[in-house]
Amino acid sequence: MGMLDGKVAIVTGAGHGIGRGHAMELAKHGAKVVVNDLGGSVTGEGEGRDADQTVGIIEERGGEAVANYENVADHEGAGRMVAQAVDTWGRLDVLVTNAGIVRDSAIWNMSEADFDAVMAVHIKGMWSPCHHAARHWRSVNKETGQPVGGRVITTTSGAGLVGNFGQTNYATAKAGVAGFTQTLSLELWRLGVTVNAVGPAAATRITATMPGAPDVIEPDDVPEDEWNRMDPAVSSPLVAWLASDESSHVTGQVIRAVAEDIILMTGWTNGAQISNGGKRWDATKLGTQLATDVFGTRAPGLRY
Repeated sequence: MGMLDGKVAIVTGAGHGIGRGHAMELAKHGAKVVVNDLGGSVTGEGEGRDADQTVGIIEERGGEAVANYENVADHEGAGRMVAQAVDTWGRLDVLVTNAGIVRDSAIWNMSEADFDAVMAVHIKGMWSPCHHAARHWRSVNKETGQPVGGRVITTTSGAGLVGNFGQTNYATAKAGVAGFTQTLSLELWRLGVTVNAVGPAAATRITATMPGAPDVIEPDDVPEDEWNRMDPAVSSPLVAWLASDESSHVTGQVIRAVAEDIILMTGWTNGAQISNGGKRWDATKLGTQLATDVFGTRAPGLRY
């Protein structure tokens, strides 16, 4: 028995890299998978049938999968993708929003089109599938009166959590993923749906656009009995566990998976605090108070 037997999953951006790794891992554990990919380049141009490659790999390994070529940033297209899962297998249990593109440059060189394109794929391309999945699960919950046991797994990155030069569009989008995840977890909890974000790191087509990056690796190129810290499927076991019934107590979390490390991110928390006793702050004195009682409490060398 697989830990995901009977489950139906959608993985967006699963034609290559991390998404392909997730789709393969979910299928390995028994899930039936809708493999979504527009088939475009890493910068979002063009389209193709890259999803067919992943479906073929899954089928060769004894799993079940179907291809979907919708653009996740097309709201109606995202709805058709969710409908395909339900129409094909009668249900939807897991939604992994992984699709992404990059158009990197320093802000003074970045065009409005490059900003908008990245935000569309990472933010709207996450929101729209989640919107349609949430409507489906809410309908099921109303009909049955029972928790639906759904799982949403979004994709953030280190750029969004700690920043990265030349990625004011990508990092902003990935930071937005974390905020979206925490909020959606509150909205869907009463339906019995958990929502968590995974932050992977791997040698993919996207990372290959950066100077000095390692060569691209596809997850099916790495034998299952071998370890490669840059394998795009490094985070996929975590995704499979979050997709399972075992993870029902975990929601609203951001978890990084980097090589052999799994790291729970704690996000924004209250730090040092000063109070002015109910009086208006004096700007001419505030600098000294902040320097000594707020910023002075931070470790040496940190920027503020």
